Amino acid sequence: MIQKIKKISLTMFAAAGVLVGASNIAVAAGGDVPQPPKNDWAHVGPFGKFDKAALQRGFQVYKEVCASCHSLDLVAMRTLSDLGYNEDEVKAIAKEYDVMDGPNDDGEMFSRPGRPSDYFPAPFANDQEARAANGGALPPDLSLIAKAREHLSLFRPWKSQYGEDYLVALLTGYDDAPEGFELGEGMSYNTYFAGHQIAMAAPLSEDQVEYADGTPATVKQMSKDVATFLYWASEPKMEARKELGFKVLAFLLILSILLYFTNKKIWADVKGK
Repeated sequence: MIQKIKKISLTMFAAAGVLVGASNIAVAAGGDVPQPPKNDWAHVGPFGKFDKAALQRGFQVYKEVCASCHSLDLVAMRTLSDLGYNEDEVKAIAKEYDVMDGPNDDGEMFSRPGRPSDYFPAPFANDQEARAANGGALPPDLSLIAKAREHLSLFRPWKSQYGEDYLVALLTGYDDAPEGFELGEGMSYNTYFAGHQIAMAAPLSEDQVEYADGTPATVKQMSKDVATFLYWASEPKMEARKELGFKVLAFLLILSILLYFTNKKIWADVKGK
């Protein structure tokens, strides 16, 4: 029995070592890339909820700026109702897109206006076309980009990084290359991108979009808004997940109290005998 306990303990310590090592590797992978500055997010934390106004502004930035190069393959247009749009507004947004459908009775594919049930169409027909239009670089799909850039460290929480913070840092981190830095042809210098060379030119500029709610469209504001929208795209059921989690915890708390008093009552009778 003792040997079995020792073996289990060694296994647990080995697993912990692997986790620590993986955390250190993940941090080291960034090389000399600085840690992205922290931002305040309404949706972060156990009680956090999405800011609907920020989501709508972020969707506007994606639609007017990002959608010309980046796809959103895993997001259905019907889910835009989560952003606060009503049914008619969602239908109107869907109709702005041309969706390839078919085949028809003649066996041919055809283009039609989008429907809420459709997923956002990609800006390019295939990866080769996307690379040809972007100097050989393939623009990544943004459906899960916020979660993909998230790094939460259990053993080094101060090194944790939210994907939204990284996106904001990336979009605002364009600068002139320092003296002596060899910048490749067609590349841009970015402080927060690994290697500091990125094929995407700075996508945002002051007042590039006109927000319907009158919010000043600064580069930082647009970056935060689109980062909020992209986090929603990667985890649209976050609020429902948190709500369910609180219900489960409340149930377990009540169950624990009932079990405690039931156990106490049963053993009181036994001890009395």
